[in-house]
Amino acid sequence: MKSLTRAEEQVMKVLWKMERGLLMEIVEQMPAPQPHKNTVATILKTLTDKEFVGIEPIGRIHRYYPLVSKQAYSKGSLTNMAKGYFEGSYSSIVSFLVKEKELSVQDLELLVKQLKKK
Repeated sequence: MKSLTRAEEQVMKVLWKMERGLLMEIVEQMPAPQPHKNTVATILKTLTDKEFVGIEPIGRIHRYYPLVSKQAYSKGSLTNMAKGYFEGSYSSIVSFLVKEKELSVQDLELLVKQLKKK
């Protein structure tokens, strides 16, 4: 899966939340300071070219909607991170998070419980 820039991810987060939206609706939902509508339009064009966003024509305007789910993108990003920085090992990611004190014992216990349920 192709990666997204930070600005593209921001627009996608808004679209994932909205599910569908017109340009001005998307701009209004962007975090402050809101980018100019031309900037968002350019990002939407790029996302369309990357096949992350679809367009529904409504007369002379467009309604945009995500073609890639948040879950699919998250999974792809995590897989790319594992391959690029942790030699494909998810346990190395968890070990790194524990070592950096980003993952607590309670978090690990919760993960173990979730694994046992499956």
